[in-house]
Amino acid sequence: MADTPSRRPAGFVELAQDQVRRFWKTVSVEPDGQGWAVRLDGKMPKSPAGHSLVLPTQAAAQIVAEEWAGQGEVLIPATMPATRLAFTAIDRVREVREAVADEITAYAGSDVICYLADTPDTLVERQARDWTPWRDWAERELGCVLVPVAGIVHRPQADEALAAVRKQALALDDYALTGLAMATPLLGSALLALAVQRGALSGAEAFDLSRLDEAFTEDRWGVDEEAAERAEALRAEAVMLERWFAALR
Repeated sequence: MADTPSRRPAGFVELAQDQVRRFWKTVSVEPDGQGWAVRLDGKMPKSPAGHSLVLPTQAAAQIVAEEWAGQGEVLIPATMPATRLAFTAIDRVREVREAVADEITAYAGSDVICYLADTPDTLVERQARDWTPWRDWAERELGCVLVPVAGIVHRPQADEALAAVRKQALALDDYALTGLAMATPLLGSALLALAVQRGALSGAEAFDLSRLDEAFTEDRWGVDEEAAERAEALRAEAVMLERWFAALR
């Protein structure tokens, strides 16, 4: 397919990588102004920039609280993706919304579900069957008409189509926009990410759609164990993002 930005989101807040021993016994979610605060032994943990961990809905705060409650004797940042989303929304995204929307729009310009194989026929048929409905969905629900192309040569999309994606991104609050910024490179597709954000697709369904080519290759040549482990880890992120978006609605 055409060149795309990195599959992993840039600019996300990184949790401390040094070993931090668990210092709290209880985790709770409590009202705080217009939002919901996560509290450790009654005190709010701070973001890397020193902001309080407050989320817009009780359900979203509960997801973050579960990550803190599930830690063992030592905090493991890799097991806290929702916390990372929350801190990124609080510390960074609110200040750079336009740039985040631009990154998401760039993926729409070379969206994975717009780059179709020309051979073999079985893959061509699978892509047409599974991806066409979601391009149609984007046209119907988002006002975004992306034109598919066969082969790997990049084809620029219409400015109007990209503007529609950018508009959808900027209409989201900071927390949902942060989730979209993570989901888009994970899936290689702004359209699939928006479908998950809106509840039209599950995270697992979107992830499977995003890797039709890989799955086809695995069916023919077998599964590499290391690649399979990585795919499962990424699938788990997609499932978490589905829950994140649902909690914000």
